[in-house]
Amino acid sequence: MPDLIVPRPEGLYCPAGDFYIDPWRPVERAVITHAHADHARPGHAHYLAAAPGAGVLRARLGADIRLQALRYGEAVEHHGVRVSLHPAGHVLGSAQVRLEHRGEVWVASGDYFVSGADTDEHAVALAAPNPTCDPFEPVRCHCFVTESTFGLPIYRWQPQRELFAEIDAWWRANAEAGRASLLMGYAFGKAQRILAGVDSSIGTIVVHGAVQTLNVAYRAAGVALPATRLAIEVTDKTLFRRALVLAPPSVHGSAWTRRFGEHSDAFASGWMQLRGARRRRAVDRGFVLSDHATGRACSARLPRPARSA
Repeated sequence: MPDLIVPRPEGLYCPAGDFYIDPWRPVERAVITHAHADHARPGHAHYLAAAPGAGVLRARLGADIRLQALRYGEAVEHHGVRVSLHPAGHVLGSAQVRLEHRGEVWVASGDYFVSGADTDEHAVALAAPNPTCDPFEPVRCHCFVTESTFGLPIYRWQPQRELFAEIDAWWRANAEAGRASLLMGYAFGKAQRILAGVDSSIGTIVVHGAVQTLNVAYRAAGVALPATRLAIEVTDKTLFRRALVLAPPSVHGSAWTRRFGEHSDAFASGWMQLRGARRRRAVDRGFVLSDHATGRACSARLPRPARSA
């Protein structure tokens, strides 16, 4: 049987269904795994995506895109290919794309986060899923097309409760010293996961406008996040002395950060596992926080369904 997914210059293509998955060039029909810019691009004629992420997708690509939103597990058929979307655990609305055609089942993961994937003494502590989106759902298939951003064995995530305890301790120490805590991470997904995990009683949480836009979409989707204030609207600069400031990496070293006066800066990313990456970022702290699966999770094998005759 021919492959259900093949590479093309436009991106991953399903020949039987005549549509693409996360294409990077404009196409007629695009199935989108999630709204990060390297997966969801403007210019497609039709979009298909998971319903929980519809608000984020419209916020990033425009309210007027032609978008069909599917509930997780809901299926549609196009040219004989049955398509359904299943939780990927990565960010709000992230999905694995399940394709079924003539008894063959393929799944394209997009980016995904498998909590508790390490089968060792850390598994129980690590098992808490990302609280800002639906957890990863194993999907039976004949072929699993996996992302491998952190596929090398050097990557291994620490238990989430330990990580957020470290972030809280850093923020608390800065607050007691009267300096702001500037924590940089991606505005979509990373910032909201940080918001859901930190101890908001330590001080005020201030955010960049790019983060606030996504916070609005998350709250509209029913995700509980602590109260945040837009940095440019804060007039009492003394408030920053105990504040946690969440902003995208692009603010590093920019004039935007001067409003906080004395501050400590940090970066939250899976790349912080590498010392070289921490040095290149030139920040005071690096927190190893990723919304991707590690190499151990990528190598896990899911049960395979029986092939049709």
